Amino acid sequence: MIQLDTAWLQHVSKPARYTGGEWNSIVKNHDEVDVTMALAFPDVYEVSMSHLGIKILYSLLNERADVAAERVFAPWVDMEEEMRKRHIPLFSLETKTPAKDFDLLGFTLQYEMSYTNILNMLDLAGIPFYAKDRDLSFPLLLAGGPCAYNIEPIADFFDIVSIGESEEWLNEFVDLYKAEKAAGFPGGKEAFLRKAALIPGTYVPALYKPEYTAAGDFKGMKRLAEEAPEVIKKRIIEDMEHSFYPTKPVVPFLDVVHDRAVLELFRGCTRGCRFCQAGMLYRPVRERTPERLVQLAKDIIANTGYNEISLMSLSSADYSKLPELVDMLMEEFKDKQVSVSLPSLRIDAFSIDIAKKVQQVRKSGLTFAPEAGSQRMRDVINKGVSEEDLIAACTNAFKSGWHTVKLYFMMGLPTETDEDVAGIADLAYKVLDLHREITGKRNGKVTVSVSFFVPKSHSPYQWYGQQAVEEIHRKQQYLKTLINNRNISYHYHDGATGYMEAVFARGDRRLAKTLIEAWRLGCKFDGWTEYFSIDTWLEAFKNTGIDPDYYARRNRDFDEPLPWDHLDDTVSKNYLKQEWERAVRADLTRDCRRLPCNGCNVCPELDTAIIDYKEGGRVEKVTFGI
Repeated sequence: MIQLDTAWLQHVSKPARYTGGEWNSIVKNHDEVDVTMALAFPDVYEVSMSHLGIKILYSLLNERADVAAERVFAPWVDMEEEMRKRHIPLFSLETKTPAKDFDLLGFTLQYEMSYTNILNMLDLAGIPFYAKDRDLSFPLLLAGGPCAYNIEPIADFFDIVSIGESEEWLNEFVDLYKAEKAAGFPGGKEAFLRKAALIPGTYVPALYKPEYTAAGDFKGMKRLAEEAPEVIKKRIIEDMEHSFYPTKPVVPFLDVVHDRAVLELFRGCTRGCRFCQAGMLYRPVRERTPERLVQLAKDIIANTGYNEISLMSLSSADYSKLPELVDMLMEEFKDKQVSVSLPSLRIDAFSIDIAKKVQQVRKSGLTFAPEAGSQRMRDVINKGVSEEDLIAACTNAFKSGWHTVKLYFMMGLPTETDEDVAGIADLAYKVLDLHREITGKRNGKVTVSVSFFVPKSHSPYQWYGQQAVEEIHRKQQYLKTLINNRNISYHYHDGATGYMEAVFARGDRRLAKTLIEAWRLGCKFDGWTEYFSIDTWLEAFKNTGIDPDYYARRNRDFDEPLPWDHLDDTVSKNYLKQEWERAVRADLTRDCRRLPCNGCNVCPELDTAIIDYKEGGRVEKVTFGI
């Protein structure tokens, strides 16, 4: 156990990041459990504590009497300096146990630009980077999350990778680990990994070897053991209604990014936005009933004291029982000053009545995501909304007293022209003019936020070569010249960060050496503007003889083997190709949730369906494709 000395801890910013002891945190005696696991998130405390996945797995594991699960986050730079100076290893928040002393160390992979933080955390823990250099005296390194669907750039660092939703998988894996540990791991680490590979949804990188052509292109994965499946199919929780959900989340001592009660309404999205990896990864749609959600909300509020409930999903406004749920929550908490928030509003699903209800307690601005400035571009990406939808939503909002609107867009989308970029400014001015027309006042505010499009694996744009950073910067400045009203705020993301994200999003195992070199040169917290250095990254690529354009900017042939082909989210490759072709034609693809099947392959592959809970508790199961 590490002893934290307050004499030096008081000299680091926000020492509460490291002290632990928060309300609802769980401390167990490691001598009284069979398995210990550190749940790691490769970012600072405020970001890590806002992630729902960590909350779910932390509570899920600690429900077991035989497991102790604790949290390990990346120390901020000032704390890291103190730790290195005082030879303090990376430690858990609950018992201050060195990360190296746990049985299992599991990383959540949410964002490619956190990869150098993973290396930094391993170095602080005294754990070798490469899995081949670790025996069972070190913790087994686990990984999961959206980046696991192309974990290849960092696959050599991990022993076990969970593909898909991890709740059921993790319990099965822990059961296996517990039994093998009790038996003394007969056959050693390799034998254990072979047994683990038999659990559905498990990817063991050491059991696969990437092969390349003479020209240096990825050719395919060679299986090194009969236990290793040719394709690892994702795990899903089919019955969301009765699935585990934490009602006693840890309440942080300091402000975090999302410091509120969180209700996960449903998983999955079938809107089919072609830029959206998550919309493909998390299919099919599975909802919880309003009754179940209200009970969860009551329990969470009672156990935390939060005064805000966030209704969270990929597209919360698409929840089929949203009006009923909002009414039930408002009635339940009407005398308790507990507010309800909808973090994501689709323009076409927007209901001003719902917005008015959820903001009775606290009123804030409204946020919409047109994603593109022109209707042609919105059709290309299958956004499925029109300028008329946005104007109608803003009209209702302004008539009901709102004065602030935030609009999210992307830049660098396939087939994008300067005319499409100019459409972003046009929309912003139309919304601002609409406010003045309706209210007769000039106090309307429109915020335009533009991100740099990053092509991701398992999406229709996985074959698309990203636009050059210089071109994105030109477009950013071009748009800036078109916005000359102080009531319109314009914010845009750094193009170089998006470029590096694309490199690793579409990369293969050869990038591991570049990642290590970048870390050695000082890269960490690359998702933070003040620490990201494109020059240092380019130096790392030069030193390792790798061209980043090969991964980020190269258009790929439809028949070219992809480094992530063996990691299956069950949306067929043929369907993604069809969506690319429809994008080129600017053809829309319907939402299959309440309409005939589009043939993405998820439901028949998983033998699942949408589950609707009807009046009186009757269950109606509607299988896609019928």
